[in-house]
Amino acid sequence: MTKTTDQAVLNDWYAIATASEVTSRPVATKLLGQEIEYFAGEGGSFIAREILGDGRRGPDLPVQVRYGCLFTTLGKPVKDVVHISEAEEEDRRYVPCGWVTMRASGLRVVENFLDMAHFPFVHTDILGAEPHTEVPHYLSEIRRDVDEVWATNCTFFQPRIAATEDKGDFVHLTYRVPSPFVVMLYRVCPTSPNRLDAIALFIQPMEEGLCRATPVMYLVDSISTHKSLLNFEQVIFLQDRIIVENQRPLLLPLEPRAEIPTRADSSSIAYRRWLKEKGVRFGTTAGGH
Repeated sequence: MTKTTDQAVLNDWYAIATASEVTSRPVATKLLGQEIEYFAGEGGSFIAREILGDGRRGPDLPVQVRYGCLFTTLGKPVKDVVHISEAEEEDRRYVPCGWVTMRASGLRVVENFLDMAHFPFVHTDILGAEPHTEVPHYLSEIRRDVDEVWATNCTFFQPRIAATEDKGDFVHLTYRVPSPFVVMLYRVCPTSPNRLDAIALFIQPMEEGLCRATPVMYLVDSISTHKSLLNFEQVIFLQDRIIVENQRPLLLPLEPRAEIPTRADSSSIAYRRWLKEKGVRFGTTAGGH
């Protein structure tokens, strides 16, 4: 696959690596169909650039380090990397959860993250359990002032509401999609009910049907071990990978009647409408070229 011409996705920032793991040895990967490489330069700098067809290297791409990740872009973003205010609160636990590669459209991964209905069946006895299978009514909207998709007033019964808990309860969740390949979850913190834990999922769309993703968590939790927090999130994420890799079609349909939504799919409907408004084609059945 060659580099997409889809300006709607080219002009955005993408996490491509955990910054602390980048060395002076170049690592080759793909972004939006384009082969790229990244490595650590001198004086703590980072370099990313396109690998051209004849083996030549293109000019240095813009890079930023945010949330422990190395971000780059193939275009000219009109917005900065997503702002996560919780990352600035010094008492929070920063938990990077590693990268998982999935044979799926990155847009499908976002949509799966938004879907509460699969909790009892895919994340049984962790994020959901029968007979609590109904998704209560919640509000989904495209917030025009910030150009983001939000789902608020979400509630769902979870047998384990966090790594610190071993009892079930109805949890309050808020979802946020600040850019097509970034999705966030905010949940009430069990140990500090007046604050929200923040979990971000950064997706690197390599090809239309291939992506890598890394969850990054900012938690109010002084009890759990790093290992238990990591295990909790990785188990959930690996369960999700099985689902998204087996969805058909592999790419995300944006045609209104391509897949029949239910009331529980309110956030997905808003997300697809937002993508269509933006003219996003990469990773959709419309094709990214």
